[in-house]
Amino acid sequence: MKPARPNPASAALLFALLVGALPAAAANDSGTQAAALRVEARSFEHGEGVARDPARAIELYCAAARLGDIEAQYSLGWIYANARGVPRDDAMAAHFFALAARSGDPLAQRMLRQVGEPSGDPPACLRDPDDEEIDAQGDDDPPPAQREIIGMLRRIAPEYGVHPRLAMAIVRSESNFNHAALSPKNAQGLMQLIPETAERFKVSKPFDPEQNIRGGLSYLRWLLAYFRGDVKLVAAAYNAGEGAVERYRGIPPYPETRDYVQRIRTLFKRDEHPYDPAVTAPSPELQRISARRLL
Repeated sequence: MKPARPNPASAALLFALLVGALPAAAANDSGTQAAALRVEARSFEHGEGVARDPARAIELYCAAARLGDIEAQYSLGWIYANARGVPRDDAMAAHFFALAARSGDPLAQRMLRQVGEPSGDPPACLRDPDDEEIDAQGDDDPPPAQREIIGMLRRIAPEYGVHPRLAMAIVRSESNFNHAALSPKNAQGLMQLIPETAERFKVSKPFDPEQNIRGGLSYLRWLLAYFRGDVKLVAAAYNAGEGAVERYRGIPPYPETRDYVQRIRTLFKRDEHPYDPAVTAPSPELQRISARRLL
């Protein structure tokens, strides 16, 4: 029997926003929706009032898990780790346990040590269909190295509270998935970190794909908090620096930066992104930037 555990609703709400399952205005409903899906999934898992149906239970649990319900994530890990109506699959279990573990769930962290770290692409039911649009740009059949980077972005971005699609939009725009990319301004690697940014976020090997991704995601997480989730300002700051955004009180008038912001918006499709206010205080210019937009 699965150990009893609390369901941290605040983390579920954050992940619902993160995966873009609901617009920000509807965020308060996400916890309720996820909980309802989880309760229905449990009834099919255990045959409580309905015929037992493991496949239907997994489908419903996965819908709740995608909305960020930690208990549903843990339940899916348990199902695959213990062959509850499906063949045992530790790799699949690891993906679900990892989601719950990264939100601080202690039992998921313990189970993750038993099944091992996740590898390969996340389960299909957790993927955002819009990510395919970014994957498909360029080669119809991307080389294995690019597929590996895409999988890495999907796996790592949620650890930093960054939507994988935003991370992929940045990588495609910065380096087109070339881990050895080097710009004339000495920006390096997949996320084109300049040496000062690499040092700021403790990246010692900027051409190492995972180190570079983690450094870029750390910077994105900081920018999202600094500009309170405004994707246009975050993209402009990633391209031109937060100082330029503050100096011009908005997107700088550089053609390269304006084109960059438009490309990120086209790929990401949202102008707002959830953020963790504990990461940093907001930009002191944010109110002036907002006021200027209203003029």
